[in-house]
Amino acid sequence: MQAFRAHKGKLAPLLRTNVDTDQIIPKQFLKRIERTGFGEFLFHDWRRTAQGELDSTFPLNHPRYAGASVLLAGKNFGCGSSREHAVWALQDFGFRTVIAPSFADIFANNCGKNGVLAVVLSEEEVAEIARRAQKFPDYQITVDLESCRVSDDHGFTSTFQVDAFTRHCLLNGLDDIGLTLQHEAEIAAYESLHPVPF
Repeated sequence: MQAFRAHKGKLAPLLRTNVDTDQIIPKQFLKRIERTGFGEFLFHDWRRTAQGELDSTFPLNHPRYAGASVLLAGKNFGCGSSREHAVWALQDFGFRTVIAPSFADIFANNCGKNGVLAVVLSEEEVAEIARRAQKFPDYQITVDLESCRVSDDHGFTSTFQVDAFTRHCLLNGLDDIGLTLQHEAEIAAYESLHPVPF
């Protein structure tokens, strides 16, 4: 898993509340066995018209937000089913972090396990960042996990909280397998004392 320490990138606002995982990655695209390739289907039903064309009114299709790597969302982002594919789709699309007033617990947990940082800021702060994203062309924001701070080049700054375990894993690029492999020597020693009979 790619470590997350600090990231500066273009921000795209999607200030809809209660965005569920079936909107993030619709169920018909869950047939892949890899973790990659889901980005093109991110927000599929919102990004595309009934004819399958890109909808120019949807924020992520607007040239102003092309190449965004920070998503600004409304409260309760990632609610609904617990599909990990939602995080894979965001990540594959290019997002490294999502900022919102609140997240569904399972979604936030899945973010941490996949190297995406979920940042909780107040509704007022999210609204101010959205205003700046519309005001300043090529608006970028910096999310620093080491100092737990969000800032921009126009005077905005705020702090956020993240639990110590998630922070440790993200800073060090440790997913569940990486955490297990930290104990590889002890595992090997145990296995040497308990051979598998053939």
